[in-house]
Amino acid sequence: MTFVGLMAVTFVIGRVLPTDPAMAIVGNRASEEVYQAMRLQLGLDKPILVQFWIFFTSALQGDFGQSIMTSRPVVDDIKRFFPATLELATLSTLIGILLGVPFGVLAAVHKGKLIDHFVRVFGLIGYSVPIFWLGMVSLLVFYAWLDLLPGPGRYDFYFEGIVEPVTGVVLIDSAMAGEWDMFKNALGHIVLPASMLAFYSLAYISRMTRSFMLDQLNQEYVLTARVKGLPERTVVWNHAFRNVLVQLITVIGLSYANLLEGSVLTETVFAWPGIGLYITNSLFNADMNAVIGGTVVIGVCFVAINMISDILYRLVDPRAR
Repeated sequence: MTFVGLMAVTFVIGRVLPTDPAMAIVGNRASEEVYQAMRLQLGLDKPILVQFWIFFTSALQGDFGQSIMTSRPVVDDIKRFFPATLELATLSTLIGILLGVPFGVLAAVHKGKLIDHFVRVFGLIGYSVPIFWLGMVSLLVFYAWLDLLPGPGRYDFYFEGIVEPVTGVVLIDSAMAGEWDMFKNALGHIVLPASMLAFYSLAYISRMTRSFMLDQLNQEYVLTARVKGLPERTVVWNHAFRNVLVQLITVIGLSYANLLEGSVLTETVFAWPGIGLYITNSLFNADMNAVIGGTVVIGVCFVAINMISDILYRLVDPRAR
């Protein structure tokens, strides 16, 4: 039902927007006969429920129609652009986990001390600063002024076509092909956009980890473990953190899903050829097949990640089975 609801809402929004797919294809100088013929070809003359049923049955078969912007099937475009978003969001989430979880634990253990104030202020900045502004500033400083990192894009243009895409993830494909120059170049390009997204992910994960740990450290079983003379490291990581881990799975899953669907601004600022930039450009060109197809794919990923989080939750906590 969630999938059907997602498809329905996405389709209706795509149809009520003040854009005319037929006009976008034929142009505003086309004759009325050509325009009406295109409407018939797209099925826009049919009732909205009939249009949705045609769209729904086609989408179940992996057919979202043809893109006006690229003149290719939307599914082929998604296969081309989605791995870039997946690569960016995955690396950003890993950075957020590796730094955010330890920071959150340390802030809870040393409540009221310098590390705690640092994590809280860092988290507040991560929630408050617009990511597109931060991205433009980072490009200005590290690319334009200091020349420490490559500019926008996924890699320099002269690496185009060197590596045959297998997974679609440039870092993996270039490493598999042994093209280490391309790997190094792609790694340099992903540093800034991944850091910007990781900044948001780190702030969210660290704050939630701190909150969960504070709750667990005030429990009686922690006091009992300390009275028994267990080392503080054992009390924190083997007792309190194990109970926090269950809640963190949900938090990390939500963070990852938010990065997959919310990387539009980052991809736009850094000209990152991901699904977010693809949907944005398609919307500006009234390419509703591409907009609806890309939105549905992102929504399906969000639902799938939530389902995986629930499964992991049950595996980690036997009480939930």
